[in-house]
Amino acid sequence: MTEIQTTTAGSLPRTPALIAANGARTFADDGFTLESSAEVGELTARAVADVVERQRDVGITQVGDGEFGKAMSNAVDYGAWWSYSFQRAAGLSLTDVNAFNEPAVHSEPGRIRLTSFLGRRDRQLFPAVYAEAVEVGAGATAFPTTTGPLSYRGHDAVASDIAHLTATLRPGEQGFLTAIAPGSASRVRNDFYASDEEHLFAWADVLREEYRAITDAGLIVQLDDPSLAENFDQIDPEPSIADYQAFTRLRIEALNHAIAGLPKELVRLHLCWGSWHGPHTTDVAIADILPVVLEANVGSISFEAGNVRHEHESGVWAEASVPDDLVLVPGVVSHATNVVEHPELVAQRIERFARIVGVDRVIASTDCGLGGRIHPDLAWAKLASLGQGARIAAGRA
Repeated sequence: MTEIQTTTAGSLPRTPALIAANGARTFADDGFTLESSAEVGELTARAVADVVERQRDVGITQVGDGEFGKAMSNAVDYGAWWSYSFQRAAGLSLTDVNAFNEPAVHSEPGRIRLTSFLGRRDRQLFPAVYAEAVEVGAGATAFPTTTGPLSYRGHDAVASDIAHLTATLRPGEQGFLTAIAPGSASRVRNDFYASDEEHLFAWADVLREEYRAITDAGLIVQLDDPSLAENFDQIDPEPSIADYQAFTRLRIEALNHAIAGLPKELVRLHLCWGSWHGPHTTDVAIADILPVVLEANVGSISFEAGNVRHEHESGVWAEASVPDDLVLVPGVVSHATNVVEHPELVAQRIERFARIVGVDRVIASTDCGLGGRIHPDLAWAKLASLGQGARIAAGRA
């Protein structure tokens, strides 16, 4: 029988002990760098071993570390995938103004600028919803600003992530680690570089070291870049598609700069519209950005295909010029609902993409990270349904 590979988008529910241990960590003198300890390292190693085995038990074939090396000190945290990077880059410091409290910025045709996170257009349309019903939790650390030349300082941290995961892998088993992409990383406030473009490519140079360390270890690096789609909501007023494509293409160019020379088959790009549980009525259509996204020199692309705002867009992939060697990693269970997807629905979603590129070029996944976004019991129920659905689809292939 044909086997359909399965994976996740990265984040999985942390154990209460790991959350508590991260919450108890102290900060360095800069106010945002978390101090580490042998005890936290040992706890993380054990937790990674457990979460990898649990992934196997529910049918995940391409396992990750659950992002357990990225600190999360609260049960609900939508930003751990990003805030970890502050711990691994020099040139950052805390200032009075940051990406979350800076004043709103308006764009003009031909001159796109991101507004504040709180000035997003979806928030403007649904202020009561965002004030009362959209839980975002709390991050493990504050958001800094770029105030000096950026450089990489995460060598020990990424080596630890690699060691924890590779220690759990069986012979022939492929694992992956997530890392933030330059476009998303560069959304921290810039008070040093002369332009946004210079700031973007400085992040590309910094993160290249992390990407290479992961692929040199034989692991897949997943480049988390929700900004490619999500930025559209953070531009006020709504930009023209041509302007947005040009804005996004620069971020793809920075990504390609950062991964130049890496084994293509070990590089996966994760695309999403942001994992918060809002209305998402101002999301950009995948058809409007896919031609640009497909310029990324990656071996696979992970994307939301189970999210109710975007599931209907599966046909866009059939009409796109998908490279012959590109593997599709569609999300077939979603972080955006507490309803556990039926395995038959999961199988049908997988089959849609298998008809487009062939069953051997589809890896079934989650829309986005599940850890810190839904209840742990629901996350594991969804992953079990993912594994069951993949087996159903494989039996019909």
